[in-house]
Amino acid sequence: MGMSRADYLSQLQALLPQGSAWPRDPDALLTRLLDGFAEEFARVDARAAQLLDESDPRATYELLADWERVAGLPGTCALLAGIDLSVEQRRAALVAKLTERGGQSRAYFIALAARLGFTVTITEYHEWSVLDDVDAPLNGADWNFVWAVNAPLNTLVEWTVNSDVEMPFAVWGNALLECAINQNKPAHTVALFVYS
Repeated sequence: MGMSRADYLSQLQALLPQGSAWPRDPDALLTRLLDGFAEEFARVDARAAQLLDESDPRATYELLADWERVAGLPGTCALLAGIDLSVEQRRAALVAKLTERGGQSRAYFIALAARLGFTVTITEYHEWSVLDDVDAPLNGADWNFVWAVNAPLNTLVEWTVNSDVEMPFAVWGNALLECAINQNKPAHTVALFVYS
């Protein structure tokens, strides 16, 4: 914790020369003047301590917009989906963007969808071969680069106690999921979206 008003008053009085012209009594005019300075110094000190918290993207509030600008957020997916994210969701997106390492595995894309509030499974396709079952689809070589994201038809994201007061009680739709998957998938693949 920073210095208090009393700490600053004591420091300011210690800087004064000695003598009867420089009274240190609590009721003296000079002490009241120094107390006014001390109050402002304590306010600035406390404000500086608050700004240190803003340097952590997990706790930022006042500098959130600047953090988002640096990280390139909100992403095109949130803008295209027309979603107004709560402060907590914006912080989570920021931390995810700053710590994201990427990936190409099924587990990575399932976790990506889960972070967005979607429960999905992934089906990978492959070229048909004689080792496949009789009822397997006759896929060509191009199907080696196709995979499907299986998701509920309309995923519902509900308001929670930690949600922002301006967030609706429920938001549904899958535009955010499709955009996020397509933005992060390997460039040589095709992602299909299967809703049930």
